[in-house]
Amino acid sequence: MNRSRRKGELIVLSGPSGVGKSTVISELMGSRGNLYFSVSFTTRAPRVGEADGVNYNFVDRAEFERMIAAGELLEYAEYVGNYYGTSLKLIQDKIEEGIDVLLDIEVQGAAKVRARCPEAVLIFIIPPSFEELSRRLHSRATDPEDVIQGRLQKAHDEYREIVTYDYLVVNDTVSNAAAEIVSILTAESCRAKKRINMIEGI
Repeated sequence: MNRSRRKGELIVLSGPSGVGKSTVISELMGSRGNLYFSVSFTTRAPRVGEADGVNYNFVDRAEFERMIAAGELLEYAEYVGNYYGTSLKLIQDKIEEGIDVLLDIEVQGAAKVRARCPEAVLIFIIPPSFEELSRRLHSRATDPEDVIQGRLQKAHDEYREIVTYDYLVVNDTVSNAAAEIVSILTAESCRAKKRINMIEGI
């Protein structure tokens, strides 16, 4: 039996602000090996406490635009005057090494990834209810009410894109959500077309 090393999976996680993606990702990274979290590039200045290469890869605008022109980005967008993007080469290298790559990006970026990488696995994370999402946003106590209402309206808009995703995960508890994502990745790696090279004579 020829057990050739499998390629890694490209996993996209999306979800509304306040759903708890960062916490789920942290749980996922701690509970599963062979998983790389892709750190985005950005032209915005680091915030207090942020580290280059950890929170973001911080570059200037000229370097980012060079990366765009050279086709080095899987996806990118400009938001409030700053660029944000994902390195294509870094992801390709990790996947070729058999390492799964995790991206945390919004729905527009996810659509760009799907267009360029049809094999990517798209997962959308939702709260148990919209009321719970509102409660989580209010409990942060970091945003004024108009900002919270704007986030809730954006969440409504994002929900319309769920049909373009492969899986829907409910973040009722962090451990349950992370466990569901691990199950998804296990199922994806067992697809016949991804294991056919393990059978001799085919």
